[in-house]
Amino acid sequence: MSRPNPAPMDVLLQTLDLEKLEENLFRGRSPQVGWQRVFGGQVIGQALVAAQRTVSEGRYVHSLHAYFMRPGDPAVPIIYDVDRIRDGSSFATRRVVAIQHGKAIFSLSASFQFDEDGFDHQIAMPDVAPPETLMGEQDIKEKFLVNAPEAIRRYWERPRPIEIRPVSLKHYFSRDKLEPVQDVWVKAVGTVPDERHIQAAVLAYISDMTLLDTALYAHGTSVFDRDLQVASLDHAMWFHRPCRMDDWLLYTQDSPSAFGARGMTRGSLFDRSGVLIASVAQEGLIRKKASE
Repeated sequence: MSRPNPAPMDVLLQTLDLEKLEENLFRGRSPQVGWQRVFGGQVIGQALVAAQRTVSEGRYVHSLHAYFMRPGDPAVPIIYDVDRIRDGSSFATRRVVAIQHGKAIFSLSASFQFDEDGFDHQIAMPDVAPPETLMGEQDIKEKFLVNAPEAIRRYWERPRPIEIRPVSLKHYFSRDKLEPVQDVWVKAVGTVPDERHIQAAVLAYISDMTLLDTALYAHGTSVFDRDLQVASLDHAMWFHRPCRMDDWLLYTQDSPSAFGARGMTRGSLFDRSGVLIASVAQEGLIRKKASE
């Protein structure tokens, strides 16, 4: 008898569990799901795990800044080389370079801090419909995907470790030019261990989902448009407060600018109670392909 396929969340956790090759040197692999390139959130999450494994106990990531240099090859392992830049009394800094085929494909700088008391304020969470009132992924598949373009259908039909419930679906099935803002509920499909390093890595994985698409709202198109070349260029993330991954998170996003074949998007992640968990910023390539 054939073995059942592992749950998507189990695959993600295995993907984030890097193999240690030597001090400061780790190897990561990609799930074979038919993608032509490695998902950016996977590389961010794996690089963060590599950095985390070189910091002392009790230090947790509070920010990361990354650049995507080349598309990742899912068929080849990724080597993560960690540079222990500094270990201070409060903060530790790491730089990670991801390598494939002898070339750097990605770099990440991350800063870690011991927990401290201090001032505390945050922006308010937007007032949006709760996830239980929105159409779930199974409903979307049954009601909308029959006549959807092939690229959209493949995206929604693939089993994923994260469920997405957009507050509005208009963007996926319309060419209308919309305000470049979106609100998306996201939730881990399966159990994420109650361990802050792992939770931060999964949150980093989530942070790369749907962001770049927001920059296309104002232009009546999406990342599924085959006439566009779309790719993440850089990614920054600030981890404000610890967060459990056993409930829905609201990912609210806006794109303040698109210019010069680049689009910029900002994101805020809130837990259901309205606590701001993390902030994100990303710039991506948005280029019209040359007509043949």
